[in-house]
Amino acid sequence: MENLRDQAEVMVDKFITQIGLTKEQTFNKERRAWYWNRGSARIEVFIQEVKFDTHSRYFLRVFSPVAKVPAADKGEFYRRLLELNDSKLGVKLTLMPGSDQVYATYERDIKGMDYDELVTCIADLEWWADVLDDELAQQFAGGRPPQA
Repeated sequence: MENLRDQAEVMVDKFITQIGLTKEQTFNKERRAWYWNRGSARIEVFIQEVKFDTHSRYFLRVFSPVAKVPAADKGEFYRRLLELNDSKLGVKLTLMPGSDQVYATYERDIKGMDYDELVTCIADLEWWADVLDDELAQQFAGGRPPQA
């Protein structure tokens, strides 16, 4: 019997096919992650295992780089990110430790997730990332993140 991670990965593969791409075009075997573009946004999807003393949990994680923290007006920039976090439902804006790269991020425990919910999660993040990278590039001199 497949485990939850395997089931979620099969659903991501199905989604990839549904949007007209192939696993060969999008999947990085070494990273066990999928990559593609939606408009100006670069999308990354993977299933992350979080280990506890007695068990593991698996999370769908969807990311897209949307902006770099600008050299000037950082306070205004961070305030704008917090305001966007409040209004852009289903997505959060994050920074990885030691980085100036801002990501649109979506995460959800895969337990109980069906295909329709997975599609909604990924498609929502795709849409918001495509909007947010343009909006932040227009508002701040930091500009658009580099395209991979």
